[in-house]
Amino acid sequence: MTFCLTTTVIKPENNISIKHAVILLHGYGGDGKDISMLSLNWKRFLPNTIFLCPNGHEKCEINPTGYQWFDLTRDDPEYILEQSKKAEIKLKQFIEEVKNEYDLKNSQICISGFSQGCMMSINLGLTSSENYSCIVGFSGKVMNSKDLINRKTSSTKMFLIHGDKDAIVSPTFLLEAKDFLIRNDVEVDTKMIKNCEHHIPVEASSTALNYIKNNFQI
Repeated sequence: MTFCLTTTVIKPENNISIKHAVILLHGYGGDGKDISMLSLNWKRFLPNTIFLCPNGHEKCEINPTGYQWFDLTRDDPEYILEQSKKAEIKLKQFIEEVKNEYDLKNSQICISGFSQGCMMSINLGLTSSENYSCIVGFSGKVMNSKDLINRKTSSTKMFLIHGDKDAIVSPTFLLEAKDFLIRNDVEVDTKMIKNCEHHIPVEASSTALNYIKNNFQI
C-alpha cells in the first residue's frame, strides 16, 4: 500500500491481526521517524495495534531535512489557518487510506500529535464525519477557535498534556484549549507536567499510553 504521505509504519509483531491504529503526527521541522519513538514503549502494551507516523506534506521552511504541516515563517493568523486546512485535507485522505487498508473504523483509531501535530490532531478530532477513539495531544493548542467552532462536526474525546516550562508553546494554551472544549461539549482530560519544557517526557508518554489503553479497552 502506498499512502498519500510518506509514512513510518510499525506493525504488530508475529503478524497479529490489527484491531487498532495509532496515528502519530510530528511537530514543526520533525518527521515520522522522530515521533515513532513513542511507539517503542507503547507497542508492548497495545497489542493488535499498528502505528503510522506520516511525514508532513511539505518540507520545513527553516529545517529542510524535516517537514511541516503548515508554514510558520509568516506571522499571519489567516495565512496559517489557510495552510493548516491544506494539511487537514491531506491528513483526512491519509486516514481514509489507513481505514481502507486495515479495515478499521474511526472508533478504532487514536490520533496523537506533538506541538504542530497536536494542533492538527485537535482539528481532525472535531471536524471528522464520526468520532475517533480518542485524541492525545502534547504541547499544542487550539489554532483558531472561531474557525473551528464553525466547522465542528464531531466531538472526539481528548487528553491534552503540556509542560509548565514550555517556552515554545505557552502552557496557558492548555487552559485555553480545555475551556474551549468544555464549552463546546467535548470530553477532555488535561495534565500539566512540572518542570517540563517543549518535549515529551516519560511521565507524559506513560500517562498518554494508559489513556489510549483505556479507550481501546485493552
